[in-house]
Amino acid sequence: MMTGPKSEGSQVRRAVCPGSFDPITNGHLDIIGRASKLYDEVYVAVMINKSKKGLFEVEERIELIREVTADYENVRVEAFHGLLVDFCKQRDIPAIVKGLRAVSDFDYELQMAQMNNGLSGVETLFVPTNPTYSFLSSSLVKEVATWGGDVSHLVPPLVLQALNERLKQD
Repeated sequence: MMTGPKSEGSQVRRAVCPGSFDPITNGHLDIIGRASKLYDEVYVAVMINKSKKGLFEVEERIELIREVTADYENVRVEAFHGLLVDFCKQRDIPAIVKGLRAVSDFDYELQMAQMNNGLSGVETLFVPTNPTYSFLSSSLVKEVATWGGDVSHLVPPLVLQALNERLKQD
């Protein structure tokens, strides 16, 4: 792994970690952190889905992610809509990093990876999740928190605070 400054003419290694991140969980952070050790620049691409109402607005998600990834100097957070391969093409990103929780994730993600590669040549790297987070999803966190369950061990403290405040408003 390169640790010093880039030499003239060397390629900056970029990857993207895409998702809705509504909200970002410790499982997401684990994958982002691991990707940040492997690549010079890691983009966290926050998906905009206008047909789906999230708990947090896209701008709120971006701000939360920026704050909880602030220790990773090589992580950038941006919104995207449309095809992820177009996001990659615009930023010269050759690789997508995705976490896999279970075999059931693999079936869907493999099809997506093959489509993305066929469309643009972008490669997808699958990273097995830390077993601690193998069950974890944003949807599950929202559901448990909505019913008053303790999710403090599943999300960063800042996200927990935002989640609690948001759920009190609803």
